[in-house]
Amino acid sequence: MSRQAAAEAICATLRQRGFRALLAGGCVRDMLLQLHPKDFDIATNAKPFQVAELFERSLDFGAAFGVQVVLLPEGPFEVTTFRKDGPYLDGRHPCRVAFTDEEEDARRRDFTINALFFDPVERKVLDYVGGLDDLRAGLIRAVGVPRERFQEDHLRLLRAIRFAARLGYAIEIDTYQAIKEAAPLIVSTSVERVRDELLKMLTEGGARRAFEMLDECGLLKQILPEVAAMKGVEQPPEFHPEGDVFTHTLLMLDLLKGPSHTLALAALLHDAGKPVTQTTTDRIRFNDHDRAGARIAREVCERLRLPRSDTERVVWLVAQHMRFQHIPGMRESKRKRTIRAEGFEELKELCRLDCLASHRNLDTIEWVEDYQAQLPADALRPAPLIDGKDLIALGYSPGPLFSKIFKRVENLQLEGELTTREEACAFVLAHWPPDGPQGSKGA
Repeated sequence: MSRQAAAEAICATLRQRGFRALLAGGCVRDMLLQLHPKDFDIATNAKPFQVAELFERSLDFGAAFGVQVVLLPEGPFEVTTFRKDGPYLDGRHPCRVAFTDEEEDARRRDFTINALFFDPVERKVLDYVGGLDDLRAGLIRAVGVPRERFQEDHLRLLRAIRFAARLGYAIEIDTYQAIKEAAPLIVSTSVERVRDELLKMLTEGGARRAFEMLDECGLLKQILPEVAAMKGVEQPPEFHPEGDVFTHTLLMLDLLKGPSHTLALAALLHDAGKPVTQTTTDRIRFNDHDRAGARIAREVCERLRLPRSDTERVVWLVAQHMRFQHIPGMRESKRKRTIRAEGFEELKELCRLDCLASHRNLDTIEWVEDYQAQLPADALRPAPLIDGKDLIALGYSPGPLFSKIFKRVENLQLEGELTTREEACAFVLAHWPPDGPQGSKGA
């Protein structure tokens, strides 16, 4: 059963027991736009305890706010009682809710296109706030008074930008003005919620437009001052005819196609070190901007509380993006170690985007791809020629010397200078005599 069919089955169960039950919110919007909804939410006049009684497995996700999560083989489904929200005192949650009808429920939602309902029995859309007109017009409009909606939940400032960018919509003028006025409030929103919205902007489509709008509305300098600092930082025209660092970064974001969030963040931050390293002695230069950028990328990722493994990947990508151009001139062993590094394909794509957004010279990318295509399957990670047992048999005592020997032997193996166990053993004995200062007695 598809997730939509499962959601409609939940509605049918509720209807059979005499309750009103409708698909609600984003799933209705996406269905009307012929997009694939990620989630299907149900709104009903059944109370949370009544929902729990009707389904074998459910979770009390927030009964005080009318939310019960029904667990089916197709996944979890939020079933929320029609409600009217009380005052928001923390910029995120209403201090209380009152259960009500569907029309009142629609009026407490964020944007008109997200406040639609779909009756799966009668197969019709229910619109109490003009959402259908705004879908047809391509508009993001706050439900009711825009300033009130943004005061209630400050994250809506970012959600408006994300929806407009992803869908290619305009933001209705009063809603847009309210976003600009309320922009400073975004700093009071939890960094985790801000992070999640930013990652969606970067990966769901429309990333360039999203960051243009963040800048225009004054939100960018509030949440990512490191990116806002790229504006007006000029670059040498012979390498960057496209313009300043911010323009270059926007062009890269425009080229992203279904990226991982680590690649997208690296694209956003790869030149974050340029504003602090720019010099203009003979011409515009950004010496060591990759190193400075890696430090800034770490600060940003840690501030956004990105998982450690993702932070390390983003930092590595930013740190390595200028070294990619040197791959053709590397020693064979270093080149192979570079190419086999975890994350290399993301690095290659980052550098491809970097080139396409500037001088458009892809010679190095194409050289690397040709090189990769010609490599035998086991060339990057060949089976070791020797191991610890071999060294012990040769008279060495286990110790720090072992790792030094293994790395040197593997380098020569990658270079093609050592091909057999016998050759490797002879090389080791010649360079580290077992009775020498670094041999068994020294170890």
